[in-house]
Amino acid sequence: MKLSTKGRYGLRAMIDLADYSEEMPQSIACIAGRQAISDSYLEQLMAKLKKAGLIISIRGAQGGYVLARPSNEISVGDILRALEGDLSPVNCIGLKSEQACGNSDLCVTKNVWKRIDDSIQSAVDSITLAELVEDNRFARKKCGRTNMECDL
Repeated sequence: MKLSTKGRYGLRAMIDLADYSEEMPQSIACIAGRQAISDSYLEQLMAKLKKAGLIISIRGAQGGYVLARPSNEISVGDILRALEGDLSPVNCIGLKSEQACGNSDLCVTKNVWKRIDDSIQSAVDSITLAELVEDNRFARKKCGRTNMECDL
């Protein structure tokens, strides 16, 4: 499985949002500036995340985006599925128990794909946004970049 920039940049944006929106909503410009993502591309990602119910937009002068639920209730899997869609390593209809192809009974590779798929789903679902925020704060502190507030 190879993630696109949607998944990679979207995950970075969600970590940033979780880190900074505790005190006030964060604008696209602030998140984009801190994460070196273009405003227009980030807007597209935020629209997908909003549609998936992971973030909420707040209108007005002090508006912006906030998480729709606590960061410890949002997994990396939630974010990546919202942005990338299905995370399965192959397009094998035999992976879904309710579906099968003509070779399903004889196909030994479907078990390989199933084990890989199960591992991917388990890995991304076991990592919470809250864990990544803590890792992010530790990394910033370690390199002396503790304050990255938006100057807008």
